[in-house]
Amino acid sequence: MFNAWREFKRNKGKRQDIKLFGFNLEDNLFVLHKELKNETYQPSEYTSFYIKDPKLRNIHKAVVKDRVVHQAIFRLFYYIFDRHFIFDSYSCRFNKGTHKGVDRLEKFIRQVGQNYTRPTYVLKCDVKKFFDSINQEILFELIKKEIKNKRTLNLIQKIIGSFAKAEGRGLPLGNVTSQLFANIYLNELDQFIKHQLKQKYYLRYCDDFIIVGNRLEELNNLIRPIDDFLNNQLELLLHPNKIEIRKVTQGVDFLGYVILPHYRVLRTKTKRRILSKVGSHNLNSYLGVLSHCRGHKIKQKIRVICGLP
Repeated sequence: MFNAWREFKRNKGKRQDIKLFGFNLEDNLFVLHKELKNETYQPSEYTSFYIKDPKLRNIHKAVVKDRVVHQAIFRLFYYIFDRHFIFDSYSCRFNKGTHKGVDRLEKFIRQVGQNYTRPTYVLKCDVKKFFDSINQEILFELIKKEIKNKRTLNLIQKIIGSFAKAEGRGLPLGNVTSQLFANIYLNELDQFIKHQLKQKYYLRYCDDFIIVGNRLEELNNLIRPIDDFLNNQLELLLHPNKIEIRKVTQGVDFLGYVILPHYRVLRTKTKRRILSKVGSHNLNSYLGVLSHCRGHKIKQKIRVICGLP
């Protein structure tokens, strides 16, 4: 909302209409402001479509007016809630992201394994159908712990309730608010694992999380209490086919990379995807991904594809 308003102020006084995605910005911002002030604002229907990223994902796109509201809420809520998140939560947070998550995991592995001199294992888990399964009532109660203003809570309730995969469940992939709400929801799991289970070498990216240790039995014994907590407190399930404990020497697949002792490489599927999609318009992006791992051979293939020396 704030960026749109600044754009309006910069252009105020010009005779031509200010357009944003095909609508008159000035008129619509005033209408939206009035709706929010009078508490008559209602979210519109979403546009549904699919993308392959690399697996098929169902995206729900909000109209421009709703996206303006979502951005305003995100900017307001981010700093209120982010201060409560653990350091090692890496999804959709400023100064975090996939590369820092992989760097941190590699650091954990070196620390636990005393620089690869001791046997080291990782427990890797995934929440089953996470975004579709979020209980909206539980989410709203978590938000209420920090937000007390009734008008703001009414607005949040409308946004949460504007989408449902099943009755009272789900968040739309595509909303900037969904990413923040997901972190608010799974922060409960983070706090449980860090403070109740006392796991120092734990990190999470969205609904994927990893615990590093050097005792196979201890890691295996963590699965049941984690699953019970998800079931009882958040009404979520661990994906039964995505629970694994691996030796670091076998390679740890996380966020597109495979971490091995002393080096990392790209996941095979990621390599194939890059080679199938690379072109001059995204060359720097892919070379940036490769700068975080050992990838000389694939760099050479990319240069051949793009006709570079």
